[in-house]
Amino acid sequence: MSTTEDTPQQATVSVTEEAAEEALALIEGEGLDSDVAGLRLYVQQGGCAGLSYGMRFDDAPEEDDTITNHHGLRIFVDPASMNYIDGSVLDYEGGLQGAGFHVENPNVVSECGCGESFRT
Repeated sequence: MSTTEDTPQQATVSVTEEAAEEALALIEGEGLDSDVAGLRLYVQQGGCAGLSYGMRFDDAPEEDDTITNHHGLRIFVDPASMNYIDGSVLDYEGGLQGAGFHVENPNVVSECGCGESFRT
């Protein structure tokens, strides 16, 4: 298990302060301990471009996860997903058109029209 604590230059996935605050509020709302639990960011097959992002809260990391800590939020990424999202930034956007998390991924070569899936 590799761990990076609040060192963006070494982190393989970064998180904006807004995204961390929103995720931590959701973790608290779920009754999870944010000192142990975290947000799992992963890539799965699906969508019209071939791959899509997934997110869920996990009680603890898996043995082979990369763990990063940004603004108090722990991020867990499995090795297979890291191949696709290395260097990405997780952001949170709010507004009249809807609010949600968004992954800014430098490895993407194309996205589908709706922005829900991608190809590297």
